[in-house]
Amino acid sequence: MSTRRRQRFVHGQIAWMLVSLLGLAVLHALSLELFFVLSLIGLLVIIEFTAPFNVTPTWRRRLKWFILVGLAIFVVILARHVLAVLPSGVF
Repeated sequence: MSTRRRQRFVHGQIAWMLVSLLGLAVLHALSLELFFVLSLIGLLVIIEFTAPFNVTPTWRRRLKWFILVGLAIFVVILARHVLAVLPSGVF
């Protein structure tokens, strides 16, 4: 049963990433940063939608490291964009 849930999770994440990639390509807004942010949002949504009620399998406990690394990269991307918008003498 855990294998089916794990496969459903992986298939959901792959589907989300493909739809995000196609959507960005159609909108002519394809960039690595936007794709990463959309993939991270998808990961967080899929984790919440597929969360079990009673017991957390070990493979789901390891997902927190992916979340932490993803959020750290997101903060770096956000900081780069904020610094690009700020006037040069502010920071």
